[in-house]
Amino acid sequence: MISRLDTLLDWYQTLGPETVDRINDFYTEDAFFKDPFNEFRSREGIRQTYNHMFETLDNPRFFIKSTVMEGRQAFAVWSMEFGFRGKTMSIHGCSHFDFAEDGRVQSHRDYWDAAEEFYEKLPVLGWLLKRIKQKVKTRTTQA
Repeated sequence: MISRLDTLLDWYQTLGPETVDRINDFYTEDAFFKDPFNEFRSREGIRQTYNHMFETLDNPRFFIKSTVMEGRQAFAVWSMEFGFRGKTMSIHGCSHFDFAEDGRVQSHRDYWDAAEEFYEKLPVLGWLLKRIKQKVKTRTTQA
């Protein structure tokens, strides 16, 4: 039997501009969503976030690495690969899902390090963040 988590993650792994509107099948109308850049309680907000992702990034794709489900709670470890300003990039993270009684997601929280996974890969800002991280690391190893 295919679980609600499997169905949801199959959608994520095939997510594209043409399939974003299937979000109603997977999220409650007032679903909570949070990631390092966004926080809202609205399926429409989630839809707009994914539409913006497809407008801003080149060919973003999710790859599910592992999952755990217990009752109505689930975790998925994933990577997202995409093009940005001519470079291929990836983000590694995990998502926590809480499913409603009807099997749709009522809460979705993504955990990933925006500094390491995104900002450090940008030319000027990346150099600055890596430099700061290096200084902090040097100070803690000397203490």
